[in-house]
Amino acid sequence: MAERWVYACEIAVFGRRQIVAAELEERQLILVRDGDGFFAAERACPHEGADLAQGRCSDGKLLCPRHLAWFDLRDGAVSPGWSFRALRVYRVRADGDALWIDLGPKGAID
Repeated sequence: MAERWVYACEIAVFGRRQIVAAELEERQLILVRDGDGFFAAERACPHEGADLAQGRCSDGKLLCPRHLAWFDLRDGAVSPGWSFRALRVYRVRADGDALWIDLGPKGAID
């Protein structure tokens, strides 16, 4: 299946923030900067719909602000002890000062 890279934002929009909310083609997403890495994921927690833009990130893990489970930003896996689906995450590419997200059929890492 084809890749479909969509411009997301300039890296500068992060400023001192780790998490930035974005709407790309009617999808509510979060863009996350963790160290030198960038990640993209669906904005609503798959458990109760909490706004993950209000979460925190450390060492490649995103903490939900509502129920304190965390998600691995590489593959969306939920922390042990929780029985709901993984977080939908997307491939991200930094190109110069811009971030691009793959919204094609294979762009989501399930």
